[in-house]
Amino acid sequence: MSVVDTLHRPLRDLRISVTDRCNFRCVYCMPKEIFGREYQFLDRQSLLTFEEIARLARLFVALGVQKIRLTGGEPLVRRDLESLVAMLAPLPGLDLTLTTNGSLLPQHAASLKAAGLRRATISLDSLDDSVFRAMNDADFPVARVLDGIEAAERAGLTPIKINMVVKRGVNEESILPMAEHFRHTGQILRFIEYMDVGHTNGWRMDDVVPAGAILARLQQVHALEPIDPNYPGEVARRWRYRDGAGEIGFIASVTQAFCRECTRARLSAEGSLFTCLFAARGHDLRSLLRGGASDEELRQAIQEIWSGRGDRYSEIRSEATSGIGRVEMSYIGG
Repeated sequence: MSVVDTLHRPLRDLRISVTDRCNFRCVYCMPKEIFGREYQFLDRQSLLTFEEIARLARLFVALGVQKIRLTGGEPLVRRDLESLVAMLAPLPGLDLTLTTNGSLLPQHAASLKAAGLRRATISLDSLDDSVFRAMNDADFPVARVLDGIEAAERAGLTPIKINMVVKRGVNEESILPMAEHFRHTGQILRFIEYMDVGHTNGWRMDDVVPAGAILARLQQVHALEPIDPNYPGEVARRWRYRDGAGEIGFIASVTQAFCRECTRARLSAEGSLFTCLFAARGHDLRSLLRGGASDEELRQAIQEIWSGRGDRYSEIRSEATSGIGRVEMSYIGG
């Protein structure tokens, strides 16, 4: 079965947040002054169990989902994540992936692959230790993330994608060094515009380095050519080096909105379904799960939520939308 929303966009991708906790305090996602020692994270009873997640995932696949990405917070701080991977991996036709900050991959990459995880996307915002530590605000060194990337490569979680969020005045000088480092590795570096998800990161348009400007900077050094998307609705615009050194991508939801092709739903760690990264509120599926709803009742609820979807925040972003409350990046998983 395939379900479409009010703008005829199919449901194809599901991002599942397994925790709202993280061992980093990145300034664009979970700033320490907000998410400090006193911050109240979700308690264990509020989190969906792995069995509940697997049940919902099976229903989403029945409605057309072809790709599931596990996120957080930092998903690997959720204990025994491999058990969830093993539950999801057998779902038919599913591309099962993980987005992580890489800090815990040396301990988990091999067991995740053995459980059925196919690929990994790893966040790394600079190769300069001082810049990277300033962005993650957890005194975590670049070398240990590179160890995580190596562990994922060794385990076969490939092709590996590297996500770099670019914030003006903070890490834009790392654009070229990052590009040089990941050329010829087979790992795909993707530059992400700093986005206005939630309110705690103090987002301003002046802090955004447009994807076009990043591309222009790279083209001063390397010959690049655009390539077609891997699939309809792919968020990254793909380019490759003409000398055969590999591929890079640009995720530009601020300056080049891709709402009209968005096929992604997001499930929070406590079971709220969000139909947009920039949504103000979600739809409670946990109450249905724990209230005895049948699979058919759950499937119908999901179908009705998606069928009524008309989100296109990035296309209508303006001064008029700046005061609208939005869910935090750390809660919904990006």
